[in-house]
Amino acid sequence: MTGTASPAEAADRVVGAVLSGLQHGSDQGIVVDSPPGAGKSTLVVRVAGELAAAGEPAILIAQTNEQVDDLINRLAATGAHRQIGRLSAVDYVPSPRVAQHQVVTVGTRVRDLDGSTVIVGTAAKWATVPEGTWPWAIVDEGYQMRSDALLRVANRFQRALFVGDPGQLDPFSTVESERWVGLTWDPMQSAMAVVLRHNPGLPLHRLPVSWRLPASAVPAVARAFYPFTGFRSGTGSTARRIALEAQRSAARSAHDMARSALDNVARSALDDAVELAASRGWALYELPARHTVRTDPEAIAACAALATRLLDRRAVAYSESAPSGRPVSPDRIAIGVAHRDQAAAIRALLPPSAAAVTVDTANRLQGREYDVTIVLHPLSGRRDATAFHLETGRLCVLASRHRHACIVVARAGIQELLDAHPGNTAVHLNVPVTFPDGWEANHAMLAHLERYRVIAG
Repeated sequence: MTGTASPAEAADRVVGAVLSGLQHGSDQGIVVDSPPGAGKSTLVVRVAGELAAAGEPAILIAQTNEQVDDLINRLAATGAHRQIGRLSAVDYVPSPRVAQHQVVTVGTRVRDLDGSTVIVGTAAKWATVPEGTWPWAIVDEGYQMRSDALLRVANRFQRALFVGDPGQLDPFSTVESERWVGLTWDPMQSAMAVVLRHNPGLPLHRLPVSWRLPASAVPAVARAFYPFTGFRSGTGSTARRIALEAQRSAARSAHDMARSALDNVARSALDDAVELAASRGWALYELPARHTVRTDPEAIAACAALATRLLDRRAVAYSESAPSGRPVSPDRIAIGVAHRDQAAAIRALLPPSAAAVTVDTANRLQGREYDVTIVLHPLSGRRDATAFHLETGRLCVLASRHRHACIVVARAGIQELLDAHPGNTAVHLNVPVTFPDGWEANHAMLAHLERYRVIAG
C-alpha cells in the first residue's frame, strides 16, 4: 500500500482496472481477490450493471440462497436492470428482500425468466440447468465454491469474473475427502484455486481496502491472515467509536440478568470487557485454563452475558455512515462459534431483550457484517488442536465480521495447546502449501489479543 492515494482512490483504481478488462480484454476470465469487507458485492453489482448497459446478458452464480437474495436486493436497488431473474428451487419462498422489488421475477426454469438482464441463482441450482449459454458469468464468493460445482456450470458461459476472499473458509464437505487430495480433479479444491492453478495467465486483481473493518482491526487481521498481500482500512483511527450511554451501576437487563446462568459471570469483568472493546476495538475475555466439554457452560454463559451487557449499557455506534450515532440494537450484534450445539446453547441463555442477536457458526456468518461481534474461540478449553479447529479461515471469518468491536471469549492456555500440538498435517504432492497455517494464524491473533485481556472474575 504505497503512495499517497486515499483509500477510495486506491480502491477505484483496482475497480477501474477490472472494468477495463471486462470491456476491452480478451481473457476468458478475470479474478478478483478481496479482504473482508472490501466491497466484493458492490463490485459484483456494478459489473452486472455495466454488462446490462452494454447489452450483454449475464448470469450471476452465488453459493447460498442468502447470498442470492442479498445480491438481488442490491441489484434491484441500483435501478440498472429492467428485469432481474431469480432462479430458484420449486419450494423457494421469496424473502422480503426479493418480494419487495417489482423488477424481480422468480422462476424454477431459465425459460421462465426470458427478458431478464441478469439471472441470479446458486451454483447448485445452475448445475441443474441443461441448456443455454451466456456471454458472461459472475461467480461470487468463488473461494467457497467447490471445483466440481464450477465444472458442472462451466458450459453455461463464455467468459467469467471470479470474485472471492482467499482468507475465508474453504469449501465444506460432510464426507471424508482425503482420497482425492493431490489429484488434479480433487472436488474439494475451491473454484478460484482451480481456475488460477490451470490458468496462470489470467488477470488477478486485489481489492486493497476494507470498508467494514475499523482501523483498530486491520493490522491484526492482515498480519494473521493476509501476510503477503495486506490491505488497509477505509476509515481513520478516529472515524468510528462506541459510546456506552448507561453507567455500570445503572445498567440492568429487563430480567436482571434473568437470574439464570448469566449470574455466574462477574458483572465487573463483563463491564471491563465491554468498555475495553468500546474504546479500543478489541477485548479478550479470558476464563481460567481448564479442559471442558465442547459446550463449555462458563464460556457459553460468558458469550450470552457479554451480548446482554452490551445492550444493558445502551451502546451507540458512531461512524462515517452514522455520524449522529446509531444504537447497537440486538440485530447489530453477532455471536460466532465453531459448532451448532454451541450456538444453540447460547441462544437458550439469551433473555427476550436479546433474542434478535445473531448466534451462528463461522460457516454461516461468512459474508455478513455487524457492529459488534462476540467470538467463542474455536480452541477454548480443548485438549487437542484438530485440523477443523485450527483451520485458518474459521478464525478469520470470526475475527472479521465487525465494524466497530470484537470481543473474544477464551480459556487461558491456548498458546500452550498450540505448542503441544504442532502442525502435523500430511504433505501431499500437487497440493500448494497453505500459508499462514492455522498454527501461525492463531498465535498471531493471540499475541495481538494479549494487550486487551480481561480476566474473568
